[in-house]
Amino acid sequence: MTAEALTSPALSYGRLVPVTVHFDDLDALGLLHNARYPLMAERAWAELWQERGIRFEGDWAAAGDACNAVKELTITYEAPVTRPGPYAVHLWLERLGTTGLTYGFRFCSADGGTTYARGTRVLVRLDAATLRPAPWSEEFRAAGRELLRPGG
Repeated sequence: MTAEALTSPALSYGRLVPVTVHFDDLDALGLLHNARYPLMAERAWAELWQERGIRFEGDWAAAGDACNAVKELTITYEAPVTRPGPYAVHLWLERLGTTGLTYGFRFCSADGGTTYARGTRVLVRLDAATLRPAPWSEEFRAAGRELLRPGG
């Protein structure tokens, strides 16, 4: 596996969110455990949405757009992370539909130049009472449009 060097135009969309790999995130071989990559992407998304006022605070009925569920997750590991320290997750939206969205992510070096893993995740907004698909709010859609990848 080799890391992919990216040029700065790759960061012309989405958002680069700093994350930290801790010693206890590494597995017995000293590699970042495979399950930690999507976990760190999830934490980065939670931070990004919280900055925009979208958060879950214990009440699903009041959660609004934070009431959603994962429909699909794909991830490809490109190079091993072999040490603790500062990294980043590059986040963007691939698609923003009425009740669902697809986001892309790259787990990368802190400057975004080296990619260790990449993936997508499909989320569906749910009605808290019925757990059926429900439309995203206009406020959420406006925030989401800012994160859409050009040509995506």
